[in-house]
Amino acid sequence: MSSLSLRLPESLHRKLRELAERDDISINQFIATAVAEKTAALLTVDYLEERAHRADVKLVDRVLRRVPDAPPLAGDELPLGRRQPNRALQPTSRQRQTKRRKRSRAARG
Repeated sequence: MSSLSLRLPESLHRKLRELAERDDISINQFIATAVAEKTAALLTVDYLEERAHRADVKLVDRVLRRVPDAPPLAGDELPLGRRQPNRALQPTSRQRQTKRRKRSRAARG
């Protein structure tokens, strides 16, 4: 174990004390857990970015072409404030297909 000196604003220290007491743990354990959670989150992002760079986009496109274009099941709908899918997360050929569909719908009017 190593030791670390940490300076915190009094208001934050007070909140830490309250939250640690609520969970029946020490402030030290509370901070160690919070740091571990943040570290895990950042390492997960790094891991997923590294995996994404190794992805075979053509294979992903081939798999996604097998997914039927159907409305979502009841309860699987997107929330009202978020109707548009994040195009950045879709493979490139899927983006082109979606743009073509939109253009042909607009042309049909």
